[in-house]
Amino acid sequence: MSVIPVASEQPVSRPAIANLTIIGLNVLVFVLEVVLGDAFVLRWSFTPAAFTAFLNGTGSAEALATVFTSMLLHGGLGHLLGNMVFLWVFGQATEDAFGPRMYVLFYLVCGVAANAAQYAVAPDSTVPNLGASGAIAGVMGAYLAMYPDSRIDLFAWPLSVLIQRDLRVPAWLVLGGWFAVQLWSELGAATTATADASGDGGVAYMAHVGGFTLGFLLALLLQPGRRQELAAA
Repeated sequence: MSVIPVASEQPVSRPAIANLTIIGLNVLVFVLEVVLGDAFVLRWSFTPAAFTAFLNGTGSAEALATVFTSMLLHGGLGHLLGNMVFLWVFGQATEDAFGPRMYVLFYLVCGVAANAAQYAVAPDSTVPNLGASGAIAGVMGAYLAMYPDSRIDLFAWPLSVLIQRDLRVPAWLVLGGWFAVQLWSELGAATTATADASGDGGVAYMAHVGGFTLGFLLALLLQPGRRQELAAA
């Protein structure tokens, strides 16, 4: 059964302009990928071995830039659409709590942490890492920390078609379950002799774990939603 979140019941007080801008940038860069081809994708993806060479003084400074540029790249239309749906569902309320400027900074920090986590497990890998999922995992972690009891509407194929409605599930179950799958998958990849830096099946599970964990901890530490409530009181 395929399950995807389609809506969050958490109310917001303003349009999520920063979140929409990030989504727009991801779509724009994907268009560039289609136009410029694989060479563009490979050049600006994060490759651990290239970053290691840069740290050793034998590689290009472009490797440092790819820590950020890789967050805007995607491996295909399905990859892009899946990530943007998750960002849309969980990013609106998260931006509302943080505020637009702090949200953008938070998003970037989580994305960098995700790449760092993936790098840590395989610094010599030549497998390119790309995608916004590490940063989005940070957004999901923050959402869980701030709104664990909020309800998430899930489209579950084919059940939602059969019962003609989406499933409404608490955020702690959706996001906690998602994180558990990522962690279990990373542990499985780590114990497999053939596992490479992209994780099992080409998915950067450690990036997801790293981004989610930092996002969760930062939201607990900063308590942006709590500060918003106090300001409105």
